[in-house]
Amino acid sequence: MTIAAVNCCLSSSCFTLQSKLKTLSLKSNINSSTNALHRNLSALKTLSFSRNLPFSTMNQKPIHRFVVVCEAAPKKRADSAAKRARQAEKRRIYNKAKKSEVKTRMKKVLDALDVLRKKPEAEAEEIFSIEKLIAEAYSVIDKAVKVGTLHRNTGARRKSRLARRKKAVEIHHGWYAPAAAENAA
Repeated sequence: MTIAAVNCCLSSSCFTLQSKLKTLSLKSNINSSTNALHRNLSALKTLSFSRNLPFSTMNQKPIHRFVVVCEAAPKKRADSAAKRARQAEKRRIYNKAKKSEVKTRMKKVLDALDVLRKKPEAEAEEIFSIEKLIAEAYSVIDKAVKVGTLHRNTGARRKSRLARRKKAVEIHHGWYAPAAAENAA
């Protein structure tokens, strides 16, 4: 149950109370900030008002500030909607873990390739350990695509990024010569 407390001015132009607080009507000849508050109040569908409020009569001096306490009954969520919400939360957590694993594997490969690229006297055999990391990353990416965590184009783009970076390192160290360069020479 939600309890909303509203501070408002009480005068004959602000509130009109009808029989036993069953309905509350608001007139719009008050300032604009209070108008927004009144529009928000009218958006609430099910309201019940407390009867023990300090209202003044017309003969007495008006009370300028008071608190209206109203309770808005929350809408009950349908069972199917609640189940869908639970399922969506499970999938969100699962997908988040899969995406995190993909990012971690890619970062390991890219970091290893950067280290190998900066190494001045690298051996061609050192690329084999990185190829093992690339194979693991490809596997994780393919599984994420298979279960629907990643779109297939996203998976292809990430695999391509790893392959291009590996190829750039091989070209940098002279372990690989592009095919276009061989045909042109």
